Amino acid sequence: MARPVVRLTDKKIKSITSTGKEQTLSDGGGLQLRVLPSGTKSWQFKFKNPVSGKFNRMPLGLYPALSLANARIRALECQEQLVQGINPKAQEQDKKQAEKQKAENTLIVAAQHWFEIKKTKVTSAHAQRVWRTLEIYIFPKMGDLPLEAINRRNTYDLIRPIEIDGKLSTVKRICESLGQIMDHYVNIDVLDVNRLAKIGNMFAKKKEQHMATIKPEELPDFLIALNSSKTIQNQTKLLILWQLHTIARSKEAARTRWADINIEEAVWVIPAKEMKRRTTHRVPLTPTTLAILEQMKPLSGGYKYVFPNKRNIQSHANPQTVNNAIKKSLGYKDKLMAHGMRSIASTALHEHGYDSLVIEACLAHNDENKTRAAYMRSDFLEQRRPIMNWWSEFIENSSPIEKQELT
Repeated sequence: MARPVVRLTDKKIKSITSTGKEQTLSDGGGLQLRVLPSGTKSWQFKFKNPVSGKFNRMPLGLYPALSLANARIRALECQEQLVQGINPKAQEQDKKQAEKQKAENTLIVAAQHWFEIKKTKVTSAHAQRVWRTLEIYIFPKMGDLPLEAINRRNTYDLIRPIEIDGKLSTVKRICESLGQIMDHYVNIDVLDVNRLAKIGNMFAKKKEQHMATIKPEELPDFLIALNSSKTIQNQTKLLILWQLHTIARSKEAARTRWADINIEEAVWVIPAKEMKRRTTHRVPLTPTTLAILEQMKPLSGGYKYVFPNKRNIQSHANPQTVNNAIKKSLGYKDKLMAHGMRSIASTALHEHGYDSLVIEACLAHNDENKTRAAYMRSDFLEQRRPIMNWWSEFIENSSPIEKQELT
């Protein structure tokens, strides 16, 4: 018959001294006091593993930091876990590992993981701008914080001064990035909830400014100014016309490569990495746009880019070239921007009665109808050919000056 366990008391524990050998004293219910030869006293819980049936020992803490009363409470918790078939030692190790992982999942580490995915979905310039914004405004004060420690209050306090400075575009970019980082970690089951969801609603929004543009009926005056300009070089004139006729964005037009032009099929294939939406875009070429290319061949046919940079012939024209020429040389400041030429085309095409879905394809816009976009695989290349031809003819007919080759 087993001897009854004499429960420990604080007085007895304090009286125990080192014997030069390790001692183990039981308090009952699996709770034991371990006394090392050095005199250090600690609590442990002895139990039978519910799976293997072998005896295990689980450290609970040092005495007197963990008092006798609290050690007994901890032992009772372990007994309750055993009744449920749970190994208390394994669960404690899992808990510590989870806490360690949470501590290691700092904002900057999380942002790096998220950014690896983010940068595949946007242009390199946009990706650099996003990351640089976080480096300047967020990482210095919040980068080392675990994700669990980041909430709406401390995030608001950090972003509010940026809002006061009037940097509302920066505020929007930060809020979008932080929200996406948190969403990513919710999706991979590291976080239970995104505490920063819709945090952008806590800040002022920048008033939307529409790109300066002109009406289609004002295009003749613009073309007169362009054709008669003595300050704009011919290559820049051709770049402006190329952008106008192809309805391309400034960056896309400036970075046109000869390798992406298929003269036989009359199509310009813009690689996904050059597109705003990271999707390959095919532009039908018209007789006028093909003529522009013919005029550029003697100037850049042996180089990579159709419109080379004047200072570095191996690079492309500055994407701001067209915008600067329109504003400064043509006197259209506050009247028309390079991007506004796309609006002229959109207005003219809609007024002529073309299908809106195909016009949006001409503009390389994403379909806002997500369900339709999920099933739509056509880029309407052949449907866009007559539209682009009509647009080129519209431009030509808008010019009161007889067509002539720019020299």
